[in-house]
Amino acid sequence: MKRLGGCILVLILLTSVLSAAPSPDGENVWKLEEAYWAYVKANDLQQYLGLWHSDFLGWPSVNPEPLRKDHITDWIANHTSKGETLKSYDLERLTTQVTGNVVTVTYRVRLTWGGPNGPGQPATLRIIHTWLRSAAGGWQIISGMSCPANAEGH
Repeated sequence: MKRLGGCILVLILLTSVLSAAPSPDGENVWKLEEAYWAYVKANDLQQYLGLWHSDFLGWPSVNPEPLRKDHITDWIANHTSKGETLKSYDLERLTTQVTGNVVTVTYRVRLTWGGPNGPGQPATLRIIHTWLRSAAGGWQIISGMSCPANAEGH
């Protein structure tokens, strides 16, 4: 009986370790999230736009209403029109869920914009993006939402 209990315990531990292992799709999408922020920092709107599905619907924290792909760069243009650039950012990866041809990622980003009036105030955002695999095998953001972190930065 002890041997059976020990085997069950080993199976439970092994299952939890294996299920916690990152999936290749989740890792590929996370690399695209990292590219997303590199494109924002470089103000490379063409590459940035390529990450978004044509049927995107989302709700960025800076918009009072949900928007579609044709307005997805508005928040960047709002900064750059004032002479600001993204000076720094740090991604805190939280959760990735892979379900067939869909990957959802959640994370916090700590960022600072700066411009002609000096360094800006640091901010922290909570972000969720859902990525859809295309028929060609690539990934694009189909939906998402962001909001400011709470007072503790979470």
